Amino acid sequence: MNLSDLNKIALAMVTPGKGILAADESSGTIKKRFDAIKVDSTEDNRRDYREMLFRSQEAMSKYISGVILYDETIWQNAKDGTPLVKLIEQAGAIPGIKVDEGTQPLPNCPGELVTVGLDKLAERLKKYYERGARFAKWRAVIDIGPRIPTQTAVRVNAHALARYAALCQAAQIVPIVEPEVLMDGDHDIDRCYEVTQRVLNRTFQELRVQRVALEGMILKPNMAISGKKCPKQASVQEVAEKTIRLLKSCVPAAVPGIAFLSGGQSDEEATAHLDAMNKIGNLPWRLTFSYGRALQAAPQKAWSGKPDNVPAGQHAFSHRARMNGLASTGNWEAGLEKQAA
Repeated sequence: MNLSDLNKIALAMVTPGKGILAADESSGTIKKRFDAIKVDSTEDNRRDYREMLFRSQEAMSKYISGVILYDETIWQNAKDGTPLVKLIEQAGAIPGIKVDEGTQPLPNCPGELVTVGLDKLAERLKKYYERGARFAKWRAVIDIGPRIPTQTAVRVNAHALARYAALCQAAQIVPIVEPEVLMDGDHDIDRCYEVTQRVLNRTFQELRVQRVALEGMILKPNMAISGKKCPKQASVQEVAEKTIRLLKSCVPAAVPGIAFLSGGQSDEEATAHLDAMNKIGNLPWRLTFSYGRALQAAPQKAWSGKPDNVPAGQHAFSHRARMNGLASTGNWEAGLEKQAA
């Protein structure tokens, strides 16, 4: 493992003013997104959609540091035969790959899940590296509910995240470590804080046990935020302050950067929260975005599967990428959203 090279890539992934595009939706997830805009989820349509994003010159070169790909996408070529991976590289961004294989029910823990995909991961990482991937992603899913998460679910998922991270670094690939505490329930922000603290503490404990070099990884956590069904939604300022406090208590300064997931927040909420955190400032790590839906909902709608709409889709993508780029340096303002129209 060459830690100096891993650290360079990790720092490039959190370049101030830039963030990561999560374009790694599974076939099932992208089908749901396409159903919503009445587009058939064929291999060609999925390719055309992602090619539109990766050819958005302004967005990709100015605001996107890296792109997380799905297994199908990393092997695909653009319409003119150029590998999609090359389009990302030509824009100055770093190609990455989602390597987990989804979740399964966790035995003896009703309602809880464990992420799978560790067997044969070492061989898969070699192939992805040859194809151009320089970072990877693995997502653990922790749900909040009555009597969950259990200690079992937290430990098993943290262990798998650390195993994955160690395998990545051995393959000279930067791991994005993503322990996601879901915002689906009716819990308040303090319950989210308490659970996320447990999850992050256990994750870093496992990373140390498995000798993962913290300087060569990126953390992709949820924010401390109210559950979607909670009657009292925390303000932008409260989310920012509590998330920063939480991270300072759990995340070692050796980690180069933290790229948040949007986790079901609306486009503007995800941007506002990131901006408010960066306005607090004086942090040991860089804070940026690794958004999927919060970057893609607008371009998907604008594109709607029609070749004539590609410029509109790219315009919508550039706008969201720019807003989040500004938020990653604490320079976003709500008024800038109106200007786009």
